[in-house]
Order: sequence, then structure tokens, then C-alpha cells
Amino acid sequence: MLRSALAKTVLNANTRGTRVVVPQVLARGYHEKVISHYEKPRNVGSLPKNAPDVGTGLVGAPACGDVMKLQIRVDENGIISDVKFKTFGCGSAIASSSYMTERVKGLSLEDAEKIKNTEIAKELCLPPVKLHCSMLAEDAIRSAIRDYRKKRTNLSNPKQTGFIDVSQSAATGETVATAHPSSV
Repeated sequence: MLRSALAKTVLNANTRGTRVVVPQVLARGYHEKVISHYEKPRNVGSLPKNAPDVGTGLVGAPACGDVMKLQIRVDENGIISDVKFKTFGCGSAIASSSYMTERVKGLSLEDAEKIKNTEIAKELCLPPVKLHCSMLAEDAIRSAIRDYRKKRTNLSNPKQTGFIDVSQSAATGETVATAHPSSV
């Protein structure tokens, strides 16, 4: 898709009508790995965000308008069993998201947290001007892990949203319970 768009642009710019061979470097403005992840992104989609075993990270880069949503499903052993993403952005942002989903699947939360943007940038051969895309992917996985852990903490320590007032009459011995539900 990206490759064909570049080729059409070059061919349309050719006014003589002669055949132009698009050099691989021009057709690739992006590295082959970026093109692969852009044209055939892996693990695109969504997981149910309210599920207790799903963590969601939503991050964005205001400077360029890229927005990345990355979701992880964690099994009972703390291993990432499924990953999905949706990204609105350039080819490098989509490729960084796609690569990250492949990279973290099967990892423990602790190991997934250790992935740095420099690893993503190096793997995808991102130029310096596109490093923010790999930073988004790093931020997204950390945000998803943070969301998952927050859900797990809330499940094990539910907040008291209301209370029951129990009193017993000294004169009659009658016990009265009055519920006071949360006002939320």
C-alpha cells in the first residue's frame, strides 16, 4: 500500500511517459520492517476493557497527532496471553504498535515493562525523526500494565461505598439494621 502509493507518485511526476524504476531506497523511505508491519499489522483489534484480566493503555503525541491504544490480557500466572492495538498515526506509529504486540505476547508483566523504546527503534530501523513513535509504544505497554495492576488492586481491596448501621435497643433488646448506600 505504502510502496504502491510512492510508486504512483513517482510515475505521475514523470511527464515523458517513460518507465521509471523506483529505487528501493525511495520506495522504502521507511525500512522494510516498518513497511511489513504497516501493510500487514499484527494483532489489530480490541479486548473488553472492563474485563478484570485486561489492561488498557491509551497514549498520544500532541506534536504529531499519533494516538495509540494497546490492550493486554494477562493469565493467572501473570503472563501476557493476548495483545491488541489500534493506532491512528503514521506508518512508524502503526509499525511500532504492531511490533510491540508481537514482542510482549508470552512475556511476564515484569519483562514487558523492561522493553525500551530504543529496542523498538533499533528493531524497526526508525530514523531519529520517528523515535517518538517507539516512545509511544513503550508508554502504551507501561500504561496497559499500570491499568491491569490497578484493576487487580481494586478487586482485592474493594472500596466501601456504603455502610450498615446496626443498633440494639437496651430496653427491648430489639436489633435494628439501617443501610446507608453510597451517594455515588
